[in-house]
Amino acid sequence: MSVPSPSILAEHRADVPPVRRREVLAWAFFDFANSGYTTVVITAVFNAFFVGVIAGDASWATFAWTLALSASYALNMLTGPLLGAYADLRARKRELLVISTALCMLGTAALWLCGPGDVALALTIIVIGNFAFGMGENLIAAFLPELVKPEAMGKVSGWGWGLGYVGGLITLALCLWWILRGDRPAAETVPTTMLITAAIFALAVLPTMFLLRERARPQPVSNAQVWALAKSRVLDALRGGHGLLDLRRFLWCIVSYQAGVQTVIALAAIYTQQALGFSTAQSIQLIMVVNITAALGAFVFGFLQDRFGHRPMLAVTLLGWLLAIGLLYASTTNTMVWIAANVAGLCLGASQSAGRALVGYLCPPEREAEIFGLWGLAVKFASILGPLSYGVVNLLTTGNHRLSIAVTAVFFVVGLLLLLRVDVARGHRAAHTVAAHPEAP
Repeated sequence: MSVPSPSILAEHRADVPPVRRREVLAWAFFDFANSGYTTVVITAVFNAFFVGVIAGDASWATFAWTLALSASYALNMLTGPLLGAYADLRARKRELLVISTALCMLGTAALWLCGPGDVALALTIIVIGNFAFGMGENLIAAFLPELVKPEAMGKVSGWGWGLGYVGGLITLALCLWWILRGDRPAAETVPTTMLITAAIFALAVLPTMFLLRERARPQPVSNAQVWALAKSRVLDALRGGHGLLDLRRFLWCIVSYQAGVQTVIALAAIYTQQALGFSTAQSIQLIMVVNITAALGAFVFGFLQDRFGHRPMLAVTLLGWLLAIGLLYASTTNTMVWIAANVAGLCLGASQSAGRALVGYLCPPEREAEIFGLWGLAVKFASILGPLSYGVVNLLTTGNHRLSIAVTAVFFVVGLLLLLRVDVARGHRAAHTVAAHPEAP
């Protein structure tokens, strides 16, 4: 990743602080800081620790875990857009980002307290911490349109996602080193990894906290008017009103393809072990390598997105996802599994980065936190829809994981069809037309 060129930095009015190159890097580094949480807590370590140790391999343990995650996603869906609109109107994106980051870090560290039998405590902390993580994810994304020009959003978003996968990989590697050193039970080693993850988060997020600036100006409205206007704006954006039709269409596209992405993220380890016969160690190795290819996908496709266009490059990644799903379904050897997983990794990094950048491109100025709150709503809805659909198909087919992953391809096909209905150039013009007419909600 190169130092940002001054030519990509967003330009602002004379009374607004100019964007510095180091601020763009600090923004991208937030993804490095918070990705250890998702990799260690949600994907690779604490989820298995909860099921196997805290809940004692109870038959309801996996359901309880997924229910807690779904509750946190539902909270994000209900509050994200409104909190975002409030942050825009009151110029408090940075303030809310600090609060959500601190809450997520404290929640991660608090998991150190959880041991065998502490089911209620662990689930409560997960709901709070994961909600705070989702809130922070929306808010940090809302700074992107303020920092760089529209033609550089793909590249800079890719920097963030790429650094995120690197951060997740480094944090996971340190945690695995701690777990594997000596012959100690998981009940002794895993809780300490929560402190390691929280400490890395706290240190790595310092550049963002010190360098990122709030450029919005609070609107001259009362507190009652703020919430009324926030609700009006959110409903208007969801309906595609005031020229935001293409933004609405793209949000539905995100719901569809992210349902497929979130299914793969949530169930990859289960699929490789149950359908393909991988051991736990092999699955962890696969996840670590996929993080590397995902970082490459985010970095490379970010540049290509700005060069060749948002919609064409996102379409390429969705076709890549269909290829990966097909390879996984047909896999009969470990070599084919590794090829499929790395194709998925490239597409994972690329599609995550591309979606965030395109939302920024279609976002009306001074409504960034609100619109990225809607982006968060779409992703969190997908996070419930995708894995739940996989689970239903798996249940109806009496545990047929290959058929379940094949059905997941439908989400990418529908996402591709919805993407074809998005006119990116028209949506970008409409967003700036909305900004030029303040009488619009």
